[in-house]
Amino acid sequence: MKLPSSQRIAFIKKKSHIWRAFARYLAQMSYGKCWYSESNDPQSFFDVDHFRPKGEAIREEEQKDEGYPWLAFDWMNFRYSAQRSNRLSTNDASGETEGKGSWFPLLPGSKKATWDDRCESEEKAILLDPTCKEDVALVDVGADGRIIPSLICVGTQRVRLKRSRELLGLNLENLVGARKKAIRDVNEQFDILSKTLAVANQIEEAADGLPVYESFRQLRRWSRPDHPYSLTIRAALTRLGAPQICAPPEELDHEKSHDSALDGALNPQRKS
Repeated sequence: MKLPSSQRIAFIKKKSHIWRAFARYLAQMSYGKCWYSESNDPQSFFDVDHFRPKGEAIREEEQKDEGYPWLAFDWMNFRYSAQRSNRLSTNDASGETEGKGSWFPLLPGSKKATWDDRCESEEKAILLDPTCKEDVALVDVGADGRIIPSLICVGTQRVRLKRSRELLGLNLENLVGARKKAIRDVNEQFDILSKTLAVANQIEEAADGLPVYESFRQLRRWSRPDHPYSLTIRAALTRLGAPQICAPPEELDHEKSHDSALDGALNPQRKS
């Protein structure tokens, strides 16, 4: 029997264990990283966020509606999120409120799904969706560790990126600091690789004994999706003129198998 609208929210809250049970599976899909920020901070709590809010949806200041209660138990609407991205909090430095909360703004002129017209696939959401490859392609990381528009992020897409960056707290100072550290690590390791290659090219007889592949493999591992801030790593390598080092996300399993095979070839005694 269909519940009247006045009873839906209470019913949904009583069943919160349903989406919470998905947390460990969602975490496995992203190697323990927040789907919005790529952070795996072990000191942070993580939520199962409803991308389209289940109880109410805030479209703009002073404008909200019932949201998407019919998606409360739809696992396709779940996103693994650090609490600073998912929950409202006050930035001590700026005094501004940050976090997604119940926000789900739509672009002007967009259709809006309702209980009786569940046309969410026709909505034009402002928030970028981490499960949508087209949306992910709009995001880049600058040399200062901040989220910036990618090369193809233009026009209305820039509006979406800017608003998503604000609502999801993607440029919180702790995140920017973590990205800066990742960039420094890449620069240092790449400098080691460059100097090692220079020696190898100048002294050919010494080349085989130099740790060229070790440095290359370290950088490649950092760029894989199982590493925190892998987008930051890939952006840093691209700025260094070495995008070929980056491991495409779909090659993760292949890379693991390749490393295992390589280690076996270099260390045959491990096979016994």
